[in-house]
This record gives sequence, structure tokens and C-alpha cells, in this order.
Amino acid sequence: MIVLINPNSTVSMTDAMVRTARDVARGIKVVGWTSHDGPSAIQGPEDGEASVPPLLELVAKAAELGPQAVIIGCFDDTGLDEARAIAGCPVIGIGQAAYHMAVLAGERFSVVTTLAVSVPVLEGNIRRYGLAGHLGRVRASGVAVLDLERDPEASALRVLDEVAEAAREDGVQSIVLGCAGMVDLPARAAEVSNLRIIDGVRSAVQIGALF
Repeated sequence: MIVLINPNSTVSMTDAMVRTARDVARGIKVVGWTSHDGPSAIQGPEDGEASVPPLLELVAKAAELGPQAVIIGCFDDTGLDEARAIAGCPVIGIGQAAYHMAVLAGERFSVVTTLAVSVPVLEGNIRRYGLAGHLGRVRASGVAVLDLERDPEASALRVLDEVAEAAREDGVQSIVLGCAGMVDLPARAAEVSNLRIIDGVRSAVQIGALF
């Protein structure tokens, strides 16, 4: 069993991630939990810090079930180190999983995320994982996380425009979609770019299935 925990309180985002995870898991049971005491979206370090305490409570409960892996469903990899310290199973961040998949797929990758406030967080994570030398650029699409839910078509078009620009300008082999709320966009992104499109939820489930 894999437990996917969404550190924000938006249930529809949890549901979208779980649908994708179950498609990828190939017979492995996937359950999704929402952190109802977390912020409605995680955009920048303040939201990330606020989400950690309730997230860790859920991680501790999940660990009691003996899952083969826990997935933190936030691209900022919120609370990842703290979660690993209390769980007796692998804990996978969807950001870290996506970056490593990107490096396996090619030498360089770019990231298309939501707002500019998230860029320093993602850049810092990539440096911490030792992958800065593989990074083309972290690009902000200007789309708020919750707008991916509230106005999905207009938000998708803005994200896809940024994906296309990254493909033209960044000299990379793959593009990582840098938000859990973009989980439904890989197929559409592949239509605007001939580069590999990498989604963190799919990447995390593929890695989690190995344990």
C-alpha cells in the first residue's frame, strides 16, 4: 500500500493526485489523505511552514499502517526531511522524484511552476539534492495553485505557453511540471513540446512501487 498525503486542504487536488497514482500503481493499493488543517494551497515558504505540523501528524498515522511508501503530494517537498525522520518506511517527495526522473531521462531539465514566490523554494531544493548542474531554469507561469482548480482551462493555457517557451529557449531534454495541481496536464504539454514531460505524482508512484 502507498499512502499519498496532500499537505494542503484542497480535497479536489488530493482526488486528482490519487486518480493518477492509481493509474500508475498497477495493482498496488493507493489511499489519499488530505491535511484539512493545512493551508488551502502551498505557495512559498510561509505556507510550507504552516503545513508541516498537521502533515507530520498524518505521516505518523500513515506509518502505523505499515505502507511500502508514503508520498508527500506537494511539489515543494514540504516537510520531507521531518517526515522521513518519523516514518519507518520510504517517504517520497513528488518534487525530488520528478527531478531524479528528469536526470535519468536527459542531461538537463527545466521546471514550470506556478507563482514566482515558489521559484526560490524549488531552486533551493534542487541545489540541496545535488542536481543544480542539471537545471536549465525554474520558470513561473504566473498561475496560482488554486486557479488550476477554479479556472482550469485558462490556467492550463498559461502553463502550456510556458512549457512551449521552455522548450524553445532552455536547451533541455525534459520539462518538469512543478505543481501537484498540474497532474492532469502532461498529455496536453506533450502536444506543445517534443521534449519529455515529467509529472511528480507519476514519478513518485513509480519509485514508491519499487519498495
